[in-house]
This record gives sequence, C-alpha cells and structure tokens, in this order.
Amino acid sequence: MASSARNRRRNNTPNNNHQSNLNTLSKSMSKSISSSSLFTSFNKHLLYIPLIIMILAAFFLLSISSNTFSAIGSHSHSPQNYVVEVVNEFPHDPKAFTQGLLYGGNDTLYESTGLYDQSTVRRVAIQTGEIMAFHKMESSYFGEGLTLISERLYQVTWLKKIGFIYDRNDFSKFKRFTHQMEDGWGLATDGKYLYGTDGSSTLYHINPLNMKAVIQKQVVTYNGHEVHNLNELEYIDDEVWANVWQTDCIARISPKDGVVREWILLQSLREGLLASGTKNIDVLNGIAWDKEKNRIFVTGKLWPKLYEIKLHPVKKELNGNIGDICMPKRIIWEENHSLSCA
Repeated sequence: MASSARNRRRNNTPNNNHQSNLNTLSKSMSKSISSSSLFTSFNKHLLYIPLIIMILAAFFLLSISSNTFSAIGSHSHSPQNYVVEVVNEFPHDPKAFTQGLLYGGNDTLYESTGLYDQSTVRRVAIQTGEIMAFHKMESSYFGEGLTLISERLYQVTWLKKIGFIYDRNDFSKFKRFTHQMEDGWGLATDGKYLYGTDGSSTLYHINPLNMKAVIQKQVVTYNGHEVHNLNELEYIDDEVWANVWQTDCIARISPKDGVVREWILLQSLREGLLASGTKNIDVLNGIAWDKEKNRIFVTGKLWPKLYEIKLHPVKKELNGNIGDICMPKRIIWEENHSLSCA
C-alpha cells in the first residue's frame, strides 16, 4: 500500500506539473489574448485619428470660409439709404450761388457764394434769410467751400490753389494761403483738422496751421467703386457728409477709410421747388449742422429756400440703383472753363 501510494504520488506529480503548466499557459494565453485585443483595439482607434483630423480640418476650413464670406459680405453690403422729411422751410437768397454753408450759432449761418464778380462771404439769419454781414470778393476769384475753426473762417476758391482766412466777426481778410489740393471745392472740419475736396474722388485731410501740409489723402469709394465729383462738405457725428455735384445725393463718408457708409436722397426737394413753379435753380449744394440742437440744414445754388431736414430710412425699392442715381462719371474742368467727362 505504501509502495502503491508512493507510486500514485509519483504518478500524480507529473500530472500536477502538467496542470500547473496548463494553467500557466492558459494565463499566458489569456494575457496574450488580452494584449492582442488591446493592441487590436488600439489599432482600431488609430484608424479614427485621420478621420478626426479630417473633421477638425473641415470645421477649421468652414470657419475660415465663413469669416471670409462675412468680411466680403460686410464690405460689399449696400449702405442704408435715406430720404428726407422737411421739418422747416426758411427764406434763402435766390441769387446766392451757394458753395459753402455752415452753422454759426445763434440761429445764423455762414455762407460762401460763387460766380466771378459775384462771390461773397456772408453771415445770414436763418429765420428771415437776412444778410447780417457781407464781404464781396475780388472779381477774379470764384468763391467755394467754407468752414470755421474757432474765430477763423477758411475759404477756398475754384480753379486756383488759393484760399483766404477771415475773422468770423467782420470778415476782415486775415491772410491768404495756398493749398495742395488739385482744386478748391469743399471744406469742413472736425475742430482739429480740415477736410477738403477738389471735385474728384479724393478726400484731403489738411493741417490748418499749415495749409500746404496734407496729412492724408483718401479715395472715397462705394462698394469698391470711386465716388467722383465730391463737392460741399460738412462734418457731422464722426462722418464727412459730401454733396455729389450734379446729383441730389449726399454721401456719408467714414473719414477713417473713405468708405461711403450711407446715402441721403434729396430729390424730393428739387421736385417740390419745380412743382411750385420755381425756375432757374441750379444743383443741390450746401450742408450745415447745428450740433447743439442736432439740426441739419440744406439748400442749393440759386435756391429760394433753406430746409431743415430729418432723415428716414428708404422703405421701398429705388427707381434705379445708387450707382446711376448718385455716382456720375467724373467731370473735369479745363483751364478754359470747359468741362469733360473722365
């Protein structure tokens, strides 16, 4: 029995070792299988990485495209258009060939008028149209744009690079200056610098302490197209407002980049004058702003009325596009006073 028992134990030892080996193999295989599964799973996840990268790249590209489209859209977006409501009408000298207009305080305006041998600088009472002070220019000068800084009136003249500075109280000639604009058409100020036009699409920024010093020149544009024939100016709430010669339009220009932000359409004023039987009127020209009471005044050359206006957004479709209505081809004056279109 003892011998048999020992034999059985001997016989059992290999079996136990075998079982142990099987268990070890099983565990090893399990670990192997587990590692293999993990590796396979990892490989499968690696397959998703390019897909994830592609998705992220697509979102990035869409974001860029969206931003680009947004920028293009904002650049080419048509500015708001306005029509005007007449708040008040006042008398205006029908012989005044208005070239410059600005508010002088106490219900008065300063006005520069043109035409050879008829050009003047004057102070006018708004309510009555009475001329309160008057200076007649030499016959060789054609008066143009006018603006006011402190106690000094600055005026430019047509077809000459010559201008004058007057004392605002009695128009005594303070001094004469020359400027670097191609011609003298419009003038306005933000209280520090002057803005000038010469009948082209250029808006000049000028140092009033040295009229020869042009600080900056900007090309005025609307939807990427030049706006020519810029005429009389006014500076209103961080914008330069410009009459566009030969139109009944005012362009509201950003002095930062020269872009037309909005258009004001004033055809109704001319239509009203003509309907009332008024004849021999010339173009819309003259913008003045009473900053304290936020009043805007406009008139035209040889117009018998001065208008205080209020703006309203255009609600119906225009009869034509702004380019046709407000942006004629550039008109160039020759030295012999003839004109041509560019």
